[in-house]
Amino acid sequence: MVDYGTVRAVDGVSFDANPGEIVAVLGPNGAGKTSTVESLEGYRRPSSGRVSVLGLDPVHDHARLVARIGVMLQRGGVYPAMTASQVLRLYSELYPKAEDPDELIGRVGLSDVARTPWRRLSGGEQQRLALALALVGRPEVAFLDEPTAGVDPAGRQAIREIVRQLRDEGVCVLLTTHDLEEAQRLADRLLIMSAGRVVASGTPAELMSGTAARAIRFRARPGLDAGALAAALEAGAVEEQPGEYRIDTAPTPAAVARLTAWLAERDEVLGDLRAGMHRLEDVFLELTASESAAATERRTPARRRARRRS
Repeated sequence: MVDYGTVRAVDGVSFDANPGEIVAVLGPNGAGKTSTVESLEGYRRPSSGRVSVLGLDPVHDHARLVARIGVMLQRGGVYPAMTASQVLRLYSELYPKAEDPDELIGRVGLSDVARTPWRRLSGGEQQRLALALALVGRPEVAFLDEPTAGVDPAGRQAIREIVRQLRDEGVCVLLTTHDLEEAQRLADRLLIMSAGRVVASGTPAELMSGTAARAIRFRARPGLDAGALAAALEAGAVEEQPGEYRIDTAPTPAAVARLTAWLAERDEVLGDLRAGMHRLEDVFLELTASESAAATERRTPARRRARRRS
């Protein structure tokens, strides 16, 4: 657990991550992702509980651990006047078996700007350099914070390929990201956090095809008669957002046929039909919204709850 005064930022989180595995930690702002990862990196002391990385305590064994992990920060940590090549060479001197700086510069696609000061690099180039700094010590565990934030499409593709290579080399990769598509493409396993807790974990396919996916979702013009649609399909129907609808029924062919027939009778255009499997975004929003509501209820004093119900 991690507390900030009276606020509990991380509440009973428990998970493992294995060599040769990419684990993505997802969650809205304030979910506790950063505090959790900082505890694993040894930069934050948990209020209670036990943390172990490579069999070491990240706080008490910090000096022994830092030589075996790589940490990619979103920003900072580099003297702005140093060139990409200089800073990577400097960091390489800190590790007994470091990667060759020139080879690593090429691997992350920075050869053309190797002599450019950090402050003159684009945001995407700074991200690539941050990744290189995390990898220069040949880590056994790599902590990557938003690795493709601000990177152009070609750069994102290159970084994702490097992350996959790390997994194939047996590195344990723990990444945090708000890019759900990236998490779905890259991660072997997902952890979704909300209000300081892990509310779901599993492979992307498991999360998107779980029991919560017993629904049909589709796009159409905003303002359809959801009541009439519910009556036609004998199931609950709701417009979740303007033009985005959910029907709470098993996604059988018969149910889909009734939906399309109902729309055809009204000459409505059907778009983005999803039956039997949520988008990861749908799962994420449902889980985090329900946990946020539950957390609010837990924080509400019992007397106020009783008064509200009366």
